[in-house]
Amino acid sequence: MQLRYYSFVWWDWKRWEKEIDWMALQGVNLPLAFTGQEAIWQKVFQGFNVSSEDLYGFFGGPAFLAWSRMGNLHGWGGPLSQNWLDQQLKLQKRILSHMVELGMTPVLPSFSGNVPAVFRKLFSTANITRLGDWNTVDGDPRWCCTYLLGPSDPLFVEVGKAFIKQQIKEYGDVTDIYNCDTFNENSPPTNDPTYISSLGAAVYEAMSKGNRDAVWLMQGWLFSSDAAFWKPPQMKALLHSVPIGKMIVLDLFADVKPIWKKSSQFYGVPYVWCMLHNFGDNIEMYGILDAISSGPIAARTSYNSTMVGVGMCMEGIEQNPVVYELMSEMAFRKQEVQVEEWLKNYSYRRYGSSVLAIEEAWKILYHTIYNCTDGIADHNKDYIVEFPDIYPFLEGSQPPQRRIKDLLLVKKNHRFSLKETSNDLPQPHLWYSTKEVISALKLFLDGGNDLSESLTYRYDLVDLTRQALSKFANQVYLDVITSYQRNDAKSLDLNSRKFLELIKDIDTLLASDDNFLLGTWLESAKSLAASQNERRQYEWNARTQVTMWYDNTRTNQSKLHDYANKFWSGLLKDYYLPRASTYFSYLFRSLQENKYFQLEEWREEWISYSNKWQAGDGLYAVSAVGDAFGISKSLFEKYLS
Repeated sequence: MQLRYYSFVWWDWKRWEKEIDWMALQGVNLPLAFTGQEAIWQKVFQGFNVSSEDLYGFFGGPAFLAWSRMGNLHGWGGPLSQNWLDQQLKLQKRILSHMVELGMTPVLPSFSGNVPAVFRKLFSTANITRLGDWNTVDGDPRWCCTYLLGPSDPLFVEVGKAFIKQQIKEYGDVTDIYNCDTFNENSPPTNDPTYISSLGAAVYEAMSKGNRDAVWLMQGWLFSSDAAFWKPPQMKALLHSVPIGKMIVLDLFADVKPIWKKSSQFYGVPYVWCMLHNFGDNIEMYGILDAISSGPIAARTSYNSTMVGVGMCMEGIEQNPVVYELMSEMAFRKQEVQVEEWLKNYSYRRYGSSVLAIEEAWKILYHTIYNCTDGIADHNKDYIVEFPDIYPFLEGSQPPQRRIKDLLLVKKNHRFSLKETSNDLPQPHLWYSTKEVISALKLFLDGGNDLSESLTYRYDLVDLTRQALSKFANQVYLDVITSYQRNDAKSLDLNSRKFLELIKDIDTLLASDDNFLLGTWLESAKSLAASQNERRQYEWNARTQVTMWYDNTRTNQSKLHDYANKFWSGLLKDYYLPRASTYFSYLFRSLQENKYFQLEEWREEWISYSNKWQAGDGLYAVSAVGDAFGISKSLFEKYLS
């Protein structure tokens, strides 16, 4: 199975067909199939006297549908046009037909309790609760605080049954497996096991009333993300609320924090060992090849194992192909993989020939980038793509809620100079020796003459060069802040220019490969529009998801800003570069005028720029330009040799 909601929103049939074919070749037999469900919901809700207008503020926009479906938000990026609803339903029918044709069993959505606001008026006695805020800046009711119909209410079963029946009417009898995550990041109102058991039973009843053979597929993420609530009694109550065999749990984060070990094999309930791997569809070389090569085997052969399969549940795809290649094989493996030998074969298969320098490079990457054992969920926070929204100094002079801590302040004139006593800035995740990775890059370049025609080599070279340069840029950013703290204007000028030049150079590097282009994402969005208004809306959705993400005020960025950051050519030079440049200009002004750093003013200027860029319509390249090998080599010599 696969989860990739940051990646597929703008896919047309051609792209979907390619993905389904790839899944079939990898042995995927239980794919999630959630496209087009809003059209089904429109028809279901009409049966409960909900008009199309009532749904304008219910469905999220195309780029935010995953979170609208989970009940995290409503209305943001919407409304959905009838064209979108009809188009996506038609696409879903082709998706399902091809999946079934290739022997797959699709997983369809079911009712989790998320209902439009108008339900409160239509069913005034129903048990409808308004959920708490999910990451808005100021609780704006236009998208904050969705409504949940309680599973214990008889109306829950009625709505859930209608949804399953409508899907069967539209798609035919294509599956018995349905996903529902009522409690994903939404805890039940009480931790009473009896109550939790009744809620689980009601969720399953809604499915089984629509399809008597229904099997509930549930994410196990809640047991990890809200472990303080889901103690053994609560876990057992939910897991045993349906007959054994009628629920399958996804051990969603088993590659890092497996739940099966802590829950006695999910207390006897069948589960799928899953790799989560990616958050926000960030572009970051990262993985745990040892965990992938051994984890599923250990789970399957453990005492009283209830594991029934392996899965991939990443938030985004089209990055780290080596990770997904190995993970796909684990469904067929009976013994642990010897990773070094596997990588040697992988290198040959990927590039079409054996090159000793490349094989040696992959050995290094295996023991560095692809050997993250610190237990931290990797989410790219490199300073280029997630620029710190902070004061460059703190304690006594600035608001205490800022994230810099433990600095020694020394009063000097009318501002504060600083001496660093410990880590004073948010630190991007780093789990390996950058020096060793630079050595791997050198080997990649040394072997490049034999692989100049390989597109896969070009992709890996660009990605590895980007990885090395982005980590190098992190140190340069720290040098900028240190220069400011020491009142060293000359050093501040030198290092800030260097950071900005790195952004420009990395943008040029990324422009040399088709897989790192902002334009592809934007044009895919616009291609689905049937009118100029839709075109503007879809482009705004696409631009916003990868930048500000959610709502902001005049001086407060979205709480989710840069969550879905991307190393894409176009995005670096037109978004990340102006942000850093503007911030640095405020640092200079602070030194020159001997005043406090004007964070609020910088925020206001930056947020204004961001919002204008989100609403923009400038065109970006959809085809690569430049010699990737030559650019990588010159940047290596310029910064890393």
